[in-house]
Amino acid sequence: MVLQLLSSVGTCLCVLLAVAFFTLLERKVLGYAQIRKGPNKVGIWGVVQPLADAVKLFVKEKIVPLSSNVLSLFIAPALSLTLALSLWFMYPSAFSVKYLTWGLLLFFCITALNVYSTLLAGWASNSKYAFLGALRAAAQTISYEVSLLLIILFAAMLIKTGCWENAAKSYPVVLLMIPIGAIWFTSTVAETNRAPFDFAEGESEIVSGFNIEYSSGLFALLFMAEYGNILFMSMATCIWFLGGTSNIMLTVGFVLLVSVLFLLVRGAYPRFRYDLLMMLCWKSFLPVSLVSLNIIVLMTLT
Repeated sequence: MVLQLLSSVGTCLCVLLAVAFFTLLERKVLGYAQIRKGPNKVGIWGVVQPLADAVKLFVKEKIVPLSSNVLSLFIAPALSLTLALSLWFMYPSAFSVKYLTWGLLLFFCITALNVYSTLLAGWASNSKYAFLGALRAAAQTISYEVSLLLIILFAAMLIKTGCWENAAKSYPVVLLMIPIGAIWFTSTVAETNRAPFDFAEGESEIVSGFNIEYSSGLFALLFMAEYGNILFMSMATCIWFLGGTSNIMLTVGFVLLVSVLFLLVRGAYPRFRYDLLMMLCWKSFLPVSLVSLNIIVLMTLT
């Protein structure tokens, strides 16, 4: 029991620390993409900047709208971060205290719950702008979640396992069907509400979306949940599509490479139109993922 508790706390602390310095990496990458340096004042090369940002966010005054549902307003960010951290307990590590035989099914369940925290956050503040942003984010998340799960099922059928640890020891699936890998990566970008699919936080249209009424520590929890999901999707890409590896340093390198792709896409592409985003999912990604999965099922049965 004590060992399990220590392992859980250690996992959460490592993820939160990774999220903090991933924000620094994002600002550096976007800075050089825009021909500027990014954060470079706090500490050497701006290394202490994430810690300064965390202190600034958590010591700011918490502003709660008078007409809001206070209990739901506080529950939504905590639920969002809890779900983001729960995903990381499926990571196949030598220090894990539990072995999940069908961890892929648990991934499906936790991913499906993410939309509730977004809807709750937009509804609880009792703001029409926040609620409109929550509806857009929920529609986007549910839509791309379908293609996301079908594509990862495609990889699971090829590897013939639903276990993350076994998938980490398999061959790189993406080499067999590179277009499927591209669809997976695009779906992960849309699922995590990142640019150019960041319609949940479209400042020019809906005043920052579902999180507009959040400030200080509550906003920080939503922020950390989003970046925790980005890092987890990068890790899932490494395990299910790049084959994983027994070398921890090589695994970290793969995850870092995929996560940097999230940042480069943000710096390179403008935001889509919302109707084009939905058309891309339902008329392009979904048919391709269904056909690919059916082909693999037929090959397995024969």
